[in-house]
Amino acid sequence: MAESELLKKVVQIVGPEAQVVKVEPEGPEIGVYTRNPKYFLENEDAVASIASVLKKRINIRSDPSILTPPEHAKDVILATVPEEAGITDIDFVPELGTAFVEAKKPGLVIGKNGETLKRIVEQIGWLIHVYRAPAMESQILKGIRKVLIKHTKDRIKFNKEVFARINRPKKSDKEWVRIHFLGSSRFVGRSAYLVETPESKVLVDAGVDVSGADEMFPELGVLGIPLDEIDAVVVTHAHLDHSGMVPYLYKLGYKGPVYATPPTRDLSALLQFDFVDVLTKDNRDPPYSERWVKEASLRTITRNYGEVTDITPDMRITFHNAGHILGSATVHIHVGQGFHNIVFTGDLKFGFSRLHNPADTKYPRVETLIMESTYGARDDVHPPRRETEAALERILTETMEKGGKLLIPAFAVGRAQEIMLTLEAFYRKNDYEWPIYVDGMIKEASAIYTAYPEYLRRDVQRRILTDDSPFEMEHFIYVDSYAKRDEIMEGGPAVIIAPSGSLTGGPAVDYFQRIAEDSKNAIALVGYQFEGSLGRKLQKGIREIPMKVSGGKMRAIHVEARVETLHGFSGHSDRRQLEAFVRHLPQKPARILTVHGEEEKCVSLARDLGRNIRTESYAPRLLDVLRLR
Repeated sequence: MAESELLKKVVQIVGPEAQVVKVEPEGPEIGVYTRNPKYFLENEDAVASIASVLKKRINIRSDPSILTPPEHAKDVILATVPEEAGITDIDFVPELGTAFVEAKKPGLVIGKNGETLKRIVEQIGWLIHVYRAPAMESQILKGIRKVLIKHTKDRIKFNKEVFARINRPKKSDKEWVRIHFLGSSRFVGRSAYLVETPESKVLVDAGVDVSGADEMFPELGVLGIPLDEIDAVVVTHAHLDHSGMVPYLYKLGYKGPVYATPPTRDLSALLQFDFVDVLTKDNRDPPYSERWVKEASLRTITRNYGEVTDITPDMRITFHNAGHILGSATVHIHVGQGFHNIVFTGDLKFGFSRLHNPADTKYPRVETLIMESTYGARDDVHPPRRETEAALERILTETMEKGGKLLIPAFAVGRAQEIMLTLEAFYRKNDYEWPIYVDGMIKEASAIYTAYPEYLRRDVQRRILTDDSPFEMEHFIYVDSYAKRDEIMEGGPAVIIAPSGSLTGGPAVDYFQRIAEDSKNAIALVGYQFEGSLGRKLQKGIREIPMKVSGGKMRAIHVEARVETLHGFSGHSDRRQLEAFVRHLPQKPARILTVHGEEEKCVSLARDLGRNIRTESYAPRLLDVLRLR
């Protein structure tokens, strides 16, 4: 439908009083420009009526002709909004008729029943979009928001192209759907799966192998198609084995959108920037530069849980909570008019976490389930969380009483925050005084967590919203310099949380080299240890580790420190939780495909699920292509 036809349709729906003057495609959405924004603020049903007829999400925009100068508008906003709202930034985007307001307490900017916003809009014409300011300063959040605003004109053009691609005429009356397994099939790492129909090609995840293996990227080359034939990339969550290739796709020529939740967009940028930095410091050429990380952020269309979105002529997606990390999603893909329904679990936690609710299972339909199998073997049963936390506290107190250092290698996004909440609970209960040093980008990741409390458990939400962020406990000391590590080593007993979680690089490796040869110290492994990683070697009992030390020389590290593995903190489901997830689905899938696990785990889970619930179940191999219907 052309823009002129869209405008005519909208005017018919809302009438002349709404003063709609322009309608513009905005990716999978539609922007409606009005000279009477107050009409839509007072008639919320009007937006719902347009959305119902056009089957699109609607964004109301103020026409530029009614906007007061930004200087005056800013004064009005600051004079009208209560000071305790904590406004930290205001940006004006004339092209969208919108003022973007960042505040500590967005509810006070909006006001009861939206009354404060209505008063502001009546005076200045600008519509207000409110962001939550993080409880802790975040350079990544600030940078992404500024980049998005700076490139508004480019994004408007891009969104029109996306809209045209989604709503293009269908090419064929044929219906079929197949999936290409391009990574993370009978192994963990470089996740990527292409879902293909006669109309569409959609890539679910585009990760890298972070274990240091020779093959870093998924096998996209075997598709034999130009990247611009891919309609969309859908990212389940921010960890690099799922998102790390996305900037490289743009460098190679991909021009389409990425769909992800808002936290996934921001955390992906954080991890991708760090990926570039780590490789550079290790004298290796990164596959892309920071420019392409920014490009990926600019091309990302965000969706919250539960929002149904058309992404191609015959595919729509809905994100659901996966319980793994902030913003992690299972992806429901609806193909055709009820033709086939696919669920990708991404990384899944269907069990207790201090941070997140367990993964959702309420899908409207699911015929094919593609599920992770990280802990899919029969004996992959994690101890109860209470026992795991008791074990960590025991290691903590025993190490501190010996005057040692407890190193907890943790992935900066997800495990680090889970461990911080756990330690904070210990300290509140027992009044411990030992310092907890938090190194690397964990601080930045934790700040992003505080910007999205609605993605967290209700008790954590409440604490962040009442200025009691658990990530700001007085015993947490954030390390921001290499010199500080020397001070930590020279000081008394202490806990150290540092990335990476599997000891493949980053600050944790430096701390390991400093503490490993002293028996009064301890190392607690709390996350998945990739095959070939230093963490996996320690789990296997290897206690003599050849490593490069400062100056680039090789030296054998003789590990005398206590090493413990605590599986109960994992952000992945164990075998029982994976089976429980399947049992809680609203219908039995016709087919289950197990991925993202070592070969024996994928095969074991597929075999047992097929036998126990009497359905087709298979562990695909790398480069398999399966027709689903």
